[in-house]
Amino acid sequence: MQSQPSSKSQLSCPGCGASLEFNPKRGQMECPYCGRQEAIARNKTSLLAEQSFESHLSEKHTQLAALSQQAVEVQCPGCRARFTFEPPTVAGKCAFCNTNIVAQPHTASPVVSPGGVVPFKVGQRQAREKVSEWLRQRWFAPKALKRLSQHAGLQGIYLPFWTYDCKTCNQYRGKRGDRYTRTETHTTTNDEGKIVTDTREVEETRWTPVSGRLDYAFDDVLVAAAESVDQNHLQAVERWDLSELVPYNASYLSGFKVQRYQINLKEGFERAKKKMEPEIRQAVECKIGGDEQCIDSISTSYSDITFKHILLPVWTGAYEFKGRRYTVVVNGQSGKVCGDRPFSWLQIGLAIFVAIVIFGILISIL
Repeated sequence: MQSQPSSKSQLSCPGCGASLEFNPKRGQMECPYCGRQEAIARNKTSLLAEQSFESHLSEKHTQLAALSQQAVEVQCPGCRARFTFEPPTVAGKCAFCNTNIVAQPHTASPVVSPGGVVPFKVGQRQAREKVSEWLRQRWFAPKALKRLSQHAGLQGIYLPFWTYDCKTCNQYRGKRGDRYTRTETHTTTNDEGKIVTDTREVEETRWTPVSGRLDYAFDDVLVAAAESVDQNHLQAVERWDLSELVPYNASYLSGFKVQRYQINLKEGFERAKKKMEPEIRQAVECKIGGDEQCIDSISTSYSDITFKHILLPVWTGAYEFKGRRYTVVVNGQSGKVCGDRPFSWLQIGLAIFVAIVIFGILISIL
């Protein structure tokens, strides 16, 4: 994989010399001091090519590199997450546990280089507005949660993901159920002592043993390579449009944090297999056909496995409320929000009291 350009000149304002930062709204670099804007140069030779899974499992073929020539790295002393910063960004609070990061940054360790990145489209101000809108739909939310959206409590961070392509060969065994109806004749004695004969239609299922082979291909099975962020929240905001992937360029990182991957390539594919299983099972049921299907076993083999290592944008915020930590995650591409929230029991109690009073008034009127 080719090293990506990230020289100091590319991140410095040609006008005043200050450091440029990526502006999600404009999709280009911008100086926070003089307002000068610079387009991000696209590397025409850098393609979002699939990488060979088998080759990268061999250490001698694994190509490691720092995210850029300037990248520095710190580790959160609380949750132990590792962050990479592209100057001029400096460590502040951990985006996942809100711990102050005071560790001395050092040169970022080499990693499998990202092949692509989905740049931020949602800026911090818009992300706060999305959280405020989300809060308005949350009943009995305490004021502490609302303050999160009113202040700069959200941090922009690129999270690492793996995407996998592969072909599968699935040998299956099971039974096919075909429904049919048959007519039953019943003879009974009515209340008058007369014998009455009637007929009724009964539906039954005829089961037939089946076995066979199903070839099924997968494209861009997405697996999060970070464990610090709440996986339920991340899944809730996923819906990524990977058509907006662009070749990796360190310029997109300027002004944001990057988390290095915690789940390696091999472990990521094991998780990808679990995501493939329901789709394979559904495809097998369709091939078996009939009205009902009963699958006894599926044996799957995988071939032509390729992958991409990509970075996807999220805004995260963490806050403390009565000794407990809560988090909010915003998709930096779509703006979708998911998070933890405590309940204000005072508001709930007041609402119950008001409901009881209104109910009592209604009863007295009636």
